[in-house]
Amino acid sequence: MTEPKTVSVGSAAPLPCKVVLASSAAKSLLKEVSDGLSKLTKPPLLVGFLANDDPAARMYAEWTGKTCEENGFSFELRKVDREELEQHILAANKDDGIDGIIVYYPIFGGGQDQYLQQITDVRKDVEGLSHKYIFNMYQNIRFLDDQKLQKSILPCTPLAVIKILEHLQIYNTILPYGNRLFGRSITVINRSEVVGRPLAALLANDGASVFSVDVTGVQQFTRGEGLRNHRHGVIEKPGWGLADCLPLSDVVISGVPGKDYKVPTNLLREGVVCINFSSDKNFNPDVKEKASIYVPAIGKVTIVVLLRNLLVRDEDSHMIDQWLIVHLEEDRPESPKLRLFITSD
Repeated sequence: MTEPKTVSVGSAAPLPCKVVLASSAAKSLLKEVSDGLSKLTKPPLLVGFLANDDPAARMYAEWTGKTCEENGFSFELRKVDREELEQHILAANKDDGIDGIIVYYPIFGGGQDQYLQQITDVRKDVEGLSHKYIFNMYQNIRFLDDQKLQKSILPCTPLAVIKILEHLQIYNTILPYGNRLFGRSITVINRSEVVGRPLAALLANDGASVFSVDVTGVQQFTRGEGLRNHRHGVIEKPGWGLADCLPLSDVVISGVPGKDYKVPTNLLREGVVCINFSSDKNFNPDVKEKASIYVPAIGKVTIVVLLRNLLVRDEDSHMIDQWLIVHLEEDRPESPKLRLFITSD
């Protein structure tokens, strides 16, 4: 007869939650970036403009420089007066030696910063903040051209969250590309124009039912029943709050600034995936008692996504050159000079 096992009353069972650091998700992305960089004849040059004393902006600039240096990219940080920033951006647009431009916001705040975002050449915008990119993102248009040679760049922080979800295998790769979040319910706590609203739109365009929460209430971003729509729509949810959204959500993503804000752990469903993209910790320590996976920060992935966007821009330019050469060759087969360009790469 088997004797019963003795259980130590004083020992606590290990928590079921897996804490995933951003560095682990960044590692696979860095491999992709490194492979792409090795195919180029020279490393792309990223120029960053710093025109403020904001500690977070300065730290972001330092991280950018360090990550570029460690991974073989060229980076120049240019500290300029904010009143002269516009002219510096316009000059960088015309400089053929510069492949990508990043501006560390905020500069003036509000509409003036939005204006600066729009004067950056779309071909050098690695942050995905140009109007064309923002329009495509909300319309679920993934390329800039009919030939599908130029990918539409996505904003770095929302894309970083998506790359983390892919790393965690929340995206169902059995489903077709563009529908891989079908069946997922996700809450995003933050509806800023910079991160929260774009993130909700991207997740919904990939098939998820997304509850977007801010101080004004809740909106649902969805492509409709059976994903019948090509792009997401927005449904107001009058009277709804976190108590309605969180128990329904497989994934909860929070980015509320301020040390005082905490996501109520008691409202989370068992086995939820929780991701924090705020510089403050939006989840209490006891989140590990409810969540199956917890990602406490995403910063390192955001920097790698920036490099990936830079690489995509550079690779797209090369593909466009090749496409133009080939099509010019088809139109003018008698031109030996064009044939030489095709075969010399």
